[in-house]
Amino acid sequence: MAETQTYEPRLKGEYRARIRPALKEKFKYTNEMRIPRITKIVVNMGIGEAVGDSKKVQSAMKDLSAITGQKPLPTKARTSIAGFKLREGMVIGAKVTLRKDRMYEFLDRLITIALPRVKDFRGLKPTSFDGRGNYAMGLREHIVFPEINYDQIDQIWGMDIIVCTTAESDDEARELLREFQFPFNA
Repeated sequence: MAETQTYEPRLKGEYRARIRPALKEKFKYTNEMRIPRITKIVVNMGIGEAVGDSKKVQSAMKDLSAITGQKPLPTKARTSIAGFKLREGMVIGAKVTLRKDRMYEFLDRLITIALPRVKDFRGLKPTSFDGRGNYAMGLREHIVFPEINYDQIDQIWGMDIIVCTTAESDDEARELLREFQFPFNA
């Protein structure tokens, strides 16, 4: 009987082999389940300019799908705002929630490829935690990801990336992300 090969993302294996023991040692955890881990990554793309043009929504959703490898969910306006020519129910953004292997794959591409490509990049702010161990960051241009062909895009979109962890404090989460080689400045 043939043995099937199972593929494991690089960062997932690194978390199991190196990061978990390092965090257990540093914070003196007695229970294995208390060791912080990344539970999900939410990628959100606001498409405010799409109010007048629905083709831009399709373009942005296609790009977000290429970056994350998953079909994005359109986010809709809750209320109407006349000044912005916005009606309730109009699509004004797209989001993707990544978990398990896709999450580790995205994280690997973000840290090793996309962030070094950002123009004038001086590192991530180490203070962008929410108090519960979740980290939020923004990118001004989605073209830093290798999946986006620069010649085929009609507009550059910004995106928010939220990394959700099981850490009980910001210090634990910061140390977890440092172990994942997040490029924090100072």
